[in-house]
Amino acid sequence: MSPPSTLEAARHAPCHAIGVDVGGTKIAAGLVSFPKGEVYSRRQIPSAPARGGDAVFADVLRLCEELAIAAQAQKQSVCAIGVGVCELVDLDGNLVSENCIAWKGVPIRERLSKLAPTIIEADVRAAALAEAMLGAGKPFKQFLYVTVGTGISCCLMLDGKPFTGARGATGTMASSPISIACDQCGHLNLHTLEEIASGPALVARYNQLRHAGAETGQAVLAAAFAGDTDAVRVVCSGGEALGSTVGLLVNVLDPEAIVAGGGLGLSDGLFWESFVASTRRHIWSDVHRNLPIVRAATGADAGLLGVAAAAWKKC
Repeated sequence: MSPPSTLEAARHAPCHAIGVDVGGTKIAAGLVSFPKGEVYSRRQIPSAPARGGDAVFADVLRLCEELAIAAQAQKQSVCAIGVGVCELVDLDGNLVSENCIAWKGVPIRERLSKLAPTIIEADVRAAALAEAMLGAGKPFKQFLYVTVGTGISCCLMLDGKPFTGARGATGTMASSPISIACDQCGHLNLHTLEEIASGPALVARYNQLRHAGAETGQAVLAAAFAGDTDAVRVVCSGGEALGSTVGLLVNVLDPEAIVAGGGLGLSDGLFWESFVASTRRHIWSDVHRNLPIVRAATGADAGLLGVAAAAWKKC
């Protein structure tokens, strides 16, 4: 029997949709055909959010215009546009935070709707939807999607649909201080998980220890692979911290599986090994200690695929 997400998708007419994934590091956009979910044309540029929300939106608009032209060249029209953003998005598709992208109160949908009907979705929910429809989540009725990259967030998928909560403010699993006092010295740890295990966190922690100039999380992973003891320490502790939180979520939510995405979530080596071992160690019950923990199958396209799919479903 096909998963619920596939059956639901089959009710929608074939079309091309534009998906735009706006993250803290890059903007990835693509023209996606449905119902197959094939990406026909891709664009990727740095997001550089420090420039301000207007500059980021100008880039998004330009990419959407380019992709609309690409669709016309294939004698296709764009039926919908989906924009996934690394912020909180409420149940009505409004941005309710601007931790990274300063779009709160900006009429993004209205401006892009001049090209095609537009929706806005939280990037993690979009990526989780892509995995449910087209990726590693297809075999499961419910799973927990975790993305680890510039930031860390999660989404619980239930019967092919992202769990949105009462306000849409789900997924902030790594933004609050852990707040654990040391029994020996009394020092209170006020770091968040994102300050320990995200890509920028690995870079900052490694550079502080090594007085080095690593620029990306992947560079720190490479240093660990090469045997750099400081990099090994940073990478393993990051994976350990991530696994402790994911293990707690497994204890609370009892999902069928964990699907991990994002740049670090898709990585091989010490970070992945430490993360998986820590997750299993922090799961309390034998009932789900050995649940599948798998990498996302849609890879770097997860965000744009998922938000394009969400837009297609509503068109």
